[in-house]
Amino acid sequence: MIDAGVVTCARVTHDSASVDDLAVASPDSQRIGVAELLSRPEVEEALVISTCNRVEAYVVTPDRAVGEVVLAEFFADVDSDAVVIDGHDGSLRHLLAVAAGLESVVLGEDQIIGQVRDAYEDARTAGGIGSMLEIAVTKALHVGERARTETGINEGVVSLGSAAAKLVAETVGVEGSTALVVGAGEMGELAAKSLADHGAGEVIVANRTRATAREIVSDLEVSGKAVTLEDLEAVTDRSAVVVAATGSKEPLLGPGELGDRRQTVVDLGQPRDVDPDVADLPDVILYDMDDLEAVTRRTRKQRAKAAADVEEMIDREYELLCEQYKRTRADAVIAAMYESAERIKSRELETAISRLEANGDLSEEQVAVVRSMADALVNQLLAPPTKSLREAAVEDDWQTINTALCLFDPDFGPEFPSAITEPGGGEDVVGTLEDD
Repeated sequence: MIDAGVVTCARVTHDSASVDDLAVASPDSQRIGVAELLSRPEVEEALVISTCNRVEAYVVTPDRAVGEVVLAEFFADVDSDAVVIDGHDGSLRHLLAVAAGLESVVLGEDQIIGQVRDAYEDARTAGGIGSMLEIAVTKALHVGERARTETGINEGVVSLGSAAAKLVAETVGVEGSTALVVGAGEMGELAAKSLADHGAGEVIVANRTRATAREIVSDLEVSGKAVTLEDLEAVTDRSAVVVAATGSKEPLLGPGELGDRRQTVVDLGQPRDVDPDVADLPDVILYDMDDLEAVTRRTRKQRAKAAADVEEMIDREYELLCEQYKRTRADAVIAAMYESAERIKSRELETAISRLEANGDLSEEQVAVVRSMADALVNQLLAPPTKSLREAAVEDDWQTINTALCLFDPDFGPEFPSAITEPGGGEDVVGTLEDD
């Protein structure tokens, strides 16, 4: 089958949405999100990337209009102003930029490339990865690796966890204090290490499983302690700094657990780990992801040159991606052409051999000569159109390719002339769900 689908993407991110919008947009899991998208008619492939500051859904459908309807339903519970939608070209470029770290709160952060890889594995497990997204995600991961090895895009602050520690260090100070990190995932681990680097006297890591928290504590160069979430209230009471970064569906910390002493709390959870009412406590300073903007703004300024280099890299890699799609589709057409020719050759060859054998036995050598001649004729006859089809793909001459399909096998009929088109149909449209 020749894949003629287009990619459409809709997203809710830190750029367009509030923390609460992100919470509403988040599926129960990436795999469940992919399964939901695949359940919709005409969705051939699907990918969902869900992190603390973005929920993105990509679908492959016969055309953009179908993709937009599916994605509008997927994000139906989210304020439409918070949802941004891209056509084929914009979706692919955006995916490359995401993996490169250009779309992150912390420009060039390292976590996102692993998150894209995890989303790809989840989508593949759910049956959402086909030829279109396989090529796109593989290219995105390649661009992400290149950006980090060939430019300075990830120098300095490279995660929300380290940005949180830097924010606290610059505003109220960390030196010598007891810091509590709630959550032992990658973000929590980075926050714990960064707090230690900023001079915290003790770092406590609280997690659902103590063993995972203990692994983080053992790598710190300061005094540390690993506890479970059941011990959270006791350790919160003696912590001057609290950074929360879990995947809990409900807040873990509220006014009842905080406020007995002067505390600085940073909520990196998505959904929220800290009840917003905590901000009303007189002795608590509460920061959330929006408050990290000052830190991340400086980071963006420092990395402006690197970001420009990455943009140029993406421009070139996007061109290569488009060429790869064209080659893939041209090769699919060529394979269909050869398959049609092979069927005709086999049918006529068997007819010819049967007639020859009716006039007397043919030796194995004679049959081999006849078959070899048939193969040579087919290959020589198809060599020029094969070359022309590949050139047509490079030149975006999809009319020639459509014509070739009909000429070499009319049985392909009306199915393909309208479907085999330039990938994406040349679309590059960006807007909100209300734009149309």
